[in-house]
Formats: sequence, structure tokens, C-alpha cells
Amino acid sequence: MQLDPVSRRTPLTLDDRAAARPAGLPDDDALKDQTKKLLGRLGELQAMLYADARYAVLVVLQARDAGGKDGTVRKVFGACNPLGCEVTSFKTPTAQELAHDYLWRVHQETPAKGMVGIFNRSHYEDVLVVRVKDIVPKLVWSKRYDQINEFERMLDDNRVKIIKFFLHISRDEQAKRLRDRLSDPTKNWKFRAGDLDDRELWDEYTKAYRDALRQCSTPWAPWYVVPADDKKARNYLIARTVVETLDNLGLRYPKADREALKLKRQLK
Repeated sequence: MQLDPVSRRTPLTLDDRAAARPAGLPDDDALKDQTKKLLGRLGELQAMLYADARYAVLVVLQARDAGGKDGTVRKVFGACNPLGCEVTSFKTPTAQELAHDYLWRVHQETPAKGMVGIFNRSHYEDVLVVRVKDIVPKLVWSKRYDQINEFERMLDDNRVKIIKFFLHISRDEQAKRLRDRLSDPTKNWKFRAGDLDDRELWDEYTKAYRDALRQCSTPWAPWYVVPADDKKARNYLIARTVVETLDNLGLRYPKADREALKLKRQLK
């Protein structure tokens, strides 16, 4: 099974059933083996991307609270060499960031050629949170879909390959994970009172996500909805999509120049 990019022509319900482990996946043991192979291949391709240095890859992760963004970074992108991988977590904008346009802070964190950049939350907060919480008027945030599409097109034109994942969890699964955070001393720090406030706005966030995914899934920067209630399935589907994307870039190791090869004779 593979993920299909979101299309404006197909329905996008984002109901709880869509968060469940998809039918057609192998059992846990087989899925674990296949994921392990994919992660090995991801490590190989990331090393090649770093050496090739013709492309950058930007992975955008969006999810509701407790949706699994941190786990995805750890379990999937842990296969990458840290020298060639950067993770950026976008939090509430600072005063300096608010003094600029909303894409200013994002553009500064886009990966250089040869690098894999991972956004834990992203510029999409500016068509999600600001919409749901009425931070800016509709006249402002509704224009941002086209602005984001053009921003991402510009990055793609400059060889930044963009892959965007919405980690979709059900309401019941979110409640379970939030309870786990409160009962586990190693996870207490992740919980904030605002998580419950956002949970009360579940339907409003669903509408905002649905519009953002459909409006901003493009050939140059597709959105993928990942059923994320089952973490093993989530990791497999994301790893497979990233590996397929990197495989299609035609990456290669640069050849050493002739002068460098002549020096080999001196190494005795």
C-alpha cells in the first residue's frame, strides 16, 4: 500500500475512520521488517543527497496535538545522518517574527542543497491556528493559500523538493495519548492546558485542515494524509513515501576529478 497525494477533485472527510490502520498492510512482524529495509534505504539516499548537493528536501509535518510529529522525527528520520538533517520546530511567533511577514521566519529555515530539512509544524499554522482562533480576519488568511503555493513553487524551482504529511489521528486516540502524557513523568512536560482548549475546537480544526490540504496540495508540493492512530503503519507509510520521492530525484555520487585520482598513487 502507498499514500496518494491529496487532490482537489477527491473527497477529504478527515473523519475518525480515516485515522485507523489501513487495510492491506502486512502484520506487525512483516511491517517491521519492511520498515527496517526502507529506513536502511533512506539512510543510503540521504547520504547520496548530501554528496550530490544538487537538491534539498523539505519534509513538512502537521498534526493535531499528540499526533505523532516528534515520534515520526525520531523513528523515521533517525535513519538519517545528523550532519545532513535539520529539524525546525515552529512555536508561537516572537515579537521580531511578528514584525515581518508570516513567511519570513520560515524561509530562513528552508534547507540548503544537500540537506534534509524537517518542519515540526510550519507555515501552515498561519492558515490553521490564526483561522480557528480568529487571530486575523478571513480577508487576510484566505489569501495565504495562494501565497503559500507560490512560495513553495519558488522553492521547487530552486531544487527544494517538498513533501508534506498530515498525521491524522482520531479523537479517541488523541485522548488516550494525552492521558498517557499526564500519567508518564517523562512526558508530563509535553502537556499544556491549551491542548484541551484546542480539543474543544475539533470540528473547526477539521474544516481548517481540510481546506488547507485541498487548497495547497500541488504537483510541486503534495500533501499526504497519513492514518496515524497506528504508529507502526504511520512510520512505514511515511518512510515509503520519502524513499520513493528521493529515488525519483536521480541522485548520484559525484566523480572525483582526475587530479584527485592521481593523488591516490602517493598514498602508500
